[in-house]
Amino acid sequence: MSVREIRLLGDPILKTKTKPVRNLEDARQLVGDLLETVALPGRAGVAANQIGVGLSVFAYNIDGELGYLINPEITFLGDDRELIEEGCLSVPGLWHRALRHKEASATGFQLDGSKITISGSGLMAQALQHECDHLAGKTYLDRLEPTERKIAYKELRSQKWFLG
Repeated sequence: MSVREIRLLGDPILKTKTKPVRNLEDARQLVGDLLETVALPGRAGVAANQIGVGLSVFAYNIDGELGYLINPEITFLGDDRELIEEGCLSVPGLWHRALRHKEASATGFQLDGSKITISGSGLMAQALQHECDHLAGKTYLDRLEPTERKIAYKELRSQKWFLG
């Protein structure tokens, strides 16, 4: 298990939909790496494609609760939505207001084959939506209102790290 480097926007893997994990045992090392990577301070979630792996797995670290989901699917989104400040490890230095549901649930698998559902509000709901978006080949920038997206991409083009 090791902390893995985060891929930055412009890397094609971030815009590619991930593939489902077929053999849970094959995901053991990946889950360990994701958990170590997300455990660093200031990190709420990391999707597998953010570390260069095109499989449907993410790890989260919300209020000291560390966990993961394999082959997650959003199973519930509350009716109430809000514009909330959001950032991303793959888009460092940029924060913009994205429209997110205040409550969300995602169902997926653990390495032992058990199926679990993670539910939450606030930051947990935001993280579930954000990480599932990554696995679908989207970033939070895709969720911005048109005017906000224009501002974000202008800022993005001025970033030294930007690969686009």
